[in-house]
Amino acid sequence: MINKIINKCKSTFCTANNINIHPAMDRGIAPTASNFSGGTLQCHCSSNKVTVKIDSQTAHNHACGCSKCWKPKGALFSQVAVVSKDKLSVTSNAKKLNVVDATATIQRFACKDCGVHMYGRIEDRTHPFFGLDFVHTELSSDKGWSAPEFAAFVSSIIETGTDPKDMVAIREQLNALGIESYDCLSPTLMDVIAAHVANSK
Repeated sequence: MINKIINKCKSTFCTANNINIHPAMDRGIAPTASNFSGGTLQCHCSSNKVTVKIDSQTAHNHACGCSKCWKPKGALFSQVAVVSKDKLSVTSNAKKLNVVDATATIQRFACKDCGVHMYGRIEDRTHPFFGLDFVHTELSSDKGWSAPEFAAFVSSIIETGTDPKDMVAIREQLNALGIESYDCLSPTLMDVIAAHVANSK
C-alpha cells in the first residue's frame, strides 16, 4: 500500500494537486471589461523592450496546448487571443522581432533576445482566420482583456512531455476554472472553419 502511494506521488502533478495551467489563470480568471478598448504588450527584456499596441478588445481568448504557441516557464498551456490585424502595430524595437518558423501557418514574431512571442499572423488569404493576429494578453499590464473561454488542443500537451496519466486531473482543473476542454478548437470556431471551407467550394 505504501509503495502504491509513493509511486502515485512521483507524478509531476501530485504535490497538493498543483497543476500549473497558466499563471494568468491558476489563481482565477479575471473578467472581461465591457468598456475595454485595448492596451500595450511588452516582451520580457529588462531594457529595449519590444512593444506592441492593440487598439481594440481581443476575442476568442483561450488556453492552447499545442507545441507551437509560446508558453510562460512552467505553464502547461499558452493563453492566446485574436485581434484584427489592422488594430495591431509594433511601436518599439521592431528590429528585434524574428519569425520563429517560416513554414508554419501562423507566422509567430518573437523577440530575438528574450524569446517571447509578440504576435502571430496568417499570410494565407485563403485561410479562414486570415486578417486576425494572435496575441498573448498576459504580456500587458492593462486590465480588462477578454477572458479565456475554452481550452484547445488539450491532448497535445502529451506531445511536449506531459504524462498521459495526468490528463484526467488536468481536465478536471480546467473544468474547475470554468474552462471547457477540447482536443481541437471550440465548436464555434470549428463551425467558422467548416463554413469557410463550404463557401470556398
